[in-house]
Amino acid sequence: MSAPFQRYSTIAMAFHWIIAILITAMVFYGWWMEDIRDQAFAGEVPFTTVEAVYNWHKTTGIAILLLSLARLGWRLMHTPPPLSPTLKPYEKLAAHGVHFAFYGVMIGAPIMGWITASAGQFPTKLFNSALTLPRLPVPQTEGFEELAGSLHGASGWVILILLGLHVGAALKHQFLDKDGNLARMIPFVPAPKTHAADDER
Repeated sequence: MSAPFQRYSTIAMAFHWIIAILITAMVFYGWWMEDIRDQAFAGEVPFTTVEAVYNWHKTTGIAILLLSLARLGWRLMHTPPPLSPTLKPYEKLAAHGVHFAFYGVMIGAPIMGWITASAGQFPTKLFNSALTLPRLPVPQTEGFEELAGSLHGASGWVILILLGLHVGAALKHQFLDKDGNLARMIPFVPAPKTHAADDER
């Protein structure tokens, strides 16, 4: 007899989708930010615009960090639905690996961005207001700022690679394996007919 189908809780779903949208948007926003900076050096836009654009990126990064830490805390206090029994051992290993890697980059990328900002000479004005993000105790040198910035930038590619693996696996299970795993995290996707009614936890 198959086990009752279980979705993630509403709070877990909210954390998942809010963070996913924000962190993916920040990758492309970061690339656009570089274009704005280049336009400023070419005299096409004022540097105040660049400062405002960067401040919004940093503000959103701190929001992602806080949300990711809150999501991790929620995850440690609430047992997630079990993986589908139809998954092969290597698929379960890959699922856990990508899951942990996502937590690493969700927390690590904003921290590395904070380190980069702390190493620079310009203050971070949260929400472009008088509220300033405290600097971390890191070397405020050009070399260290470039190194931290490179690592922070590389995290964008890690996010896209993990996203591709995650989405690809989810679509495979939904449309090829037809095991209904996608319904665990999307409330409007119907649960598999072979399972009992939803048991949200």
